[in-house]
This record gives sequence, structure tokens and C-alpha cells, in this order.
Amino acid sequence: MPRITKVYTRTGDKGTTRLGSGREVPKEDLRIAAFGTVDELNSCLGTALASGLDPLLAGFLGRIQNDLFHLGSDLCVPEEDKSRIPVPRIEQRHIDELEKWIDRLSGELGPLENFILPGGSAGAAHLHVARSVCRRAERILAGLSRKEKISPHSLAYLNRLSDALFVMARFENHARSVGDIYWDSRS
Repeated sequence: MPRITKVYTRTGDKGTTRLGSGREVPKEDLRIAAFGTVDELNSCLGTALASGLDPLLAGFLGRIQNDLFHLGSDLCVPEEDKSRIPVPRIEQRHIDELEKWIDRLSGELGPLENFILPGGSAGAAHLHVARSVCRRAERILAGLSRKEKISPHSLAYLNRLSDALFVMARFENHARSVGDIYWDSRS
């Protein structure tokens, strides 16, 4: 477990930072962008939780926040360095759990009748913001995967998590008796 004795290090003052392997990279490196966006996503989930979500969702999102720290550690150490620097990683079990939650929550919702607009209750709106940040993290990670080897489950996890956040937003509206806001394609 890392021990943080000082918050500032001054090592990034010139636009570079270090990966978990010690390699120095520019702060705009795709790997940094990927795990930085995962960190942003985690902050969005914290905001959603602070809004007072349904207790079922709150419990699950706490676990997801922990999983996102796994993903961040997975991304901060390049694959070629993981044999000497073992880190927590996203595994198939994390994806399987997301799928179980998607199925469970979807079973309590009616079928989608149209595309829906982000919004409704405050909690659902926060979850939609988290979903869109998750999609951005997924796009950045997809770009990184075309340049470097990444963990085999990271991209699938983000893809499934964005689906889960969409369903959670719908569930939060349902739990608050707030209807989905449908896109009016004729307006």
C-alpha cells in the first residue's frame, strides 16, 4: 500500500510525470490521459453518491469506485513492467459483476421506448455525466490500445461500466418516481 507523506512533489512542474514503472512521460501522454479520465470518472461517481442516490445503487457504486482505483493502477504501469511491478488489475470477474447488475436493474425497469435525454432527478443527471466521462475514458483507452499493449479487460470494463451507468441513471429516476425524458426527434 503506498504511503503518501507529501502531496506536492514539484516533479510535474515542467509538464512531465512518472508512470508507476518510474518512466517519465509528458503529461499529455495517452496513458496519462486514460487514467486521468478514470480518476475524473471516479470523482463524478463521488458527486453522484453525494447527491443521495438510492441505497441499492450507492452500495454498488462504492465497489465500482474501488474497482476504478484498480483500473488506475492497472493503467499507470505499462504491461511490459507488470512482471516486476505487480499491481491490482481489472479482471473478468469485475466485468461479470457489472453485467449481473445491469441485468438486475434492467429487470426492474420498463423497456426503452426511445432514446432518452440525460436528466430527471439530480442523482440520475450526475450518473449521466459519469456515463459520458466513462465513454471518454473508453475512447482514450481505445486509442492507447492501438499504440501500446493494455490489460486485456480494461477496455471491456469501461464499455460495460458506461452501460451500467446508463441503466443506473434510469433506475435512479425510477426509484424517485421520475420518468425518463425522451428525445423528441420531431421537434
